[in-house]
Amino acid sequence: MTFLSHLINGISLGSVYAIIALGYTMVYGIAKMLNFAHGDVIMVGAYISFCTTSYLGLSPLVSVLFSIIVCTVLGIVVERLAYKPLRQAPSLAVLITAIGVSYFLQNAALLIWGSSPKTFSSVTGSWTLKLFDGQLIVSGVTIVTILACILIMICLTLFTNKTKMGTAMRAVSEDKAAAGLMGINVNTTISLTFAIGSGLAAIAGVLLCSAYPTLMPTTGSMPGIKAFTAAVFGGIGSIPGAMIGGILLGIIEIFSKAYISTQLSDAIVFAVLIVVLIVKPDGLLGKHVSEKV
Repeated sequence: MTFLSHLINGISLGSVYAIIALGYTMVYGIAKMLNFAHGDVIMVGAYISFCTTSYLGLSPLVSVLFSIIVCTVLGIVVERLAYKPLRQAPSLAVLITAIGVSYFLQNAALLIWGSSPKTFSSVTGSWTLKLFDGQLIVSGVTIVTILACILIMICLTLFTNKTKMGTAMRAVSEDKAAAGLMGINVNTTISLTFAIGSGLAAIAGVLLCSAYPTLMPTTGSMPGIKAFTAAVFGGIGSIPGAMIGGILLGIIEIFSKAYISTQLSDAIVFAVLIVVLIVKPDGLLGKHVSEKV
């Protein structure tokens, strides 16, 4: 039962990583850039939900919806102000800008909400599911997180494969210039990608803080890095790869903490990534793309 409990907790944590990694992989797959400020959007989403419930007294569901709206708008604004002017710039310039946006969001949160940690109330309540005559207890936030990950994965897959805008996204990811010549608005498509990714970051932030109820301006930093690791692990640019990579990463982290060492768990996670990239450099589901010279 202990093993099964750790496995469920690992899948739950991995589901949060997977939701965050979906934002990374969509932005990279379409805009071919790494948005390292994505982890801090998680933090903003959690703070918005916290303020909506604690200060305005609104229901948890409303706070989640409000958080998604604010983060979606934030994603569009960041893309338009920070990344759109650098569309033709070298990748190093975009990377430095992303790090700058990350520190800007962290310090803005520090000025607005202060450095003291906030106690985050779970949006799912305190209900639990008891299995095997009470020998295995699964928290409500664990169940909701896993179900949310599955639902988001299905919706994103259907969106990218079955809708007109999803087709436009796939076309832009293949060739921006050719997509523009075919009448696709490349700038709008990239902005929509940032909006979707930021909305998912808000959901991930709320679920993460519901499971680990401490909120501070640096809350999103390490989960953001691990989610990026999960995206690379699964094959960055692949939506199914982001989900598989996130879940595997969560399971590895929880089992490392339970059976090896809590201090070494992060090191083990990144060591596994290195091994995977040595064996399969494109990730588990990544496609190898030959570069024409």
